[in-house]
Order: sequence, then C-alpha cells, then structure tokens
Amino acid sequence: MLISTAPFIAGWKVTETRGHVFGLVVRSRGLGGNIMAGLRSLGGGEIHEYTSLLEDARRQAIDRMVQNATMMGANAVISMRFDSSELAGTMSEIVAYGTAVVVAQDANAPQPGE
Repeated sequence: MLISTAPFIAGWKVTETRGHVFGLVVRSRGLGGNIMAGLRSLGGGEIHEYTSLLEDARRQAIDRMVQNATMMGANAVISMRFDSSELAGTMSEIVAYGTAVVVAQDANAPQPGE
C-alpha cells in the first residue's frame, strides 16, 4: 500500500477515488508507566514511556487505516494525516486518515535515471 502525505504520488496517477479512510487508536499508559513518566518529568527531557506509547499508537493507526483502505479496494492513500487528542486526562486518541484511491503507474512520468 502506497501512503503519501501529499495529494499525489510521483510517477503514479489516480484512476479512482474510493473515499475517506481512517484508523483510530485509543491508548492509555498503565499506572506504573504513568508513575515513571511523572518522575521523569521532574528532571525534564524526553519521557520515553510516552514516546513509545505514541509511536506504537501511530503505527497501529496506520495499520488500521491500511486495512480499511484495502477493504475499500484501494491500493494507496493520499493526503494522509495524523490527528491526536487527550481523553479524560489519561488516554490518548490517535487517528491516521486520508483519501483511499486506486493508482496506476504513469507511463508519461520520468523514470529513474532519465
């Protein structure tokens, strides 16, 4: 599955638009992780527990978006974006979304090495 944050993919042309597609994840760090993150925040710097949580959530959101795009018959997602929010002060919501499309290689596009 090709995924692009741009509204196009170089060397490919959109032949069909299948519609809006998204993948949603809501995650919460457990009590132990929250305590560790709280202690780390006292000293400043990166809070690895939350970085790991959000990296995993973004990957899972992309995977779910790709599954939904595949079910729609798409082979690419264009204009992909992330959105996030906090729920109840203890959970993070991550959404990956974009436009599911069918693309084909553009025969008129310059090929590598040309």
